[in-house]
Amino acid sequence: MVTGRFGEALRAISDALSPPDTQWYLFGAQAALVYGAARLTADIDITVLMSPEAPEQLVARLVQHGFTLRVADPDFIRQTRVLPVVHAPSTINVDIVLAGPGLEELFLSRAQMHSVDGVQVPTARAEDLIAMKLLAGRPKDLQDVEAVVAAQPSLDVAMLAETLDLLEEALGQSDLVPAFEAIRRRVQGR
Repeated sequence: MVTGRFGEALRAISDALSPPDTQWYLFGAQAALVYGAARLTADIDITVLMSPEAPEQLVARLVQHGFTLRVADPDFIRQTRVLPVVHAPSTINVDIVLAGPGLEELFLSRAQMHSVDGVQVPTARAEDLIAMKLLAGRPKDLQDVEAVVAAQPSLDVAMLAETLDLLEEALGQSDLVPAFEAIRRRVQGR
């Protein structure tokens, strides 16, 4: 049973993205809540892989389910690969990231079903969510990582380390694994 505004928006997203050729997953703060983070959020973040559908067809399906564009500039959508919409009935903002090949496809393949506000939605694995939030690196993201690590004692640390290694190599960084290890040590020291 849908229990709130977020559930209402998630039900509409799920209905709009129900065709079998569209894969998607929830990430961001809503996913962090699923895995034990306790914080407020005002929006929903999802990643969508469309094949072979174009963004215009996705927009048409979303409009049929009560969504309106927050930014109607096709160039913005093409450049950022983000489609910002609002679910008008619930007034919940939704940022839809248009997935590209590679890591986002891997995260899609590992997504797991979870109930969020009474709606079953594919959700990024805790390990993948941690990788995304470490990469974002904002203070609230790092707080989410700490909360998820504390709440999920059976994380697949080897999988997470492999993902972080891939990200570091692809981006020419060397700070993601140490950041995770520092958070993990801090959580284990409690």
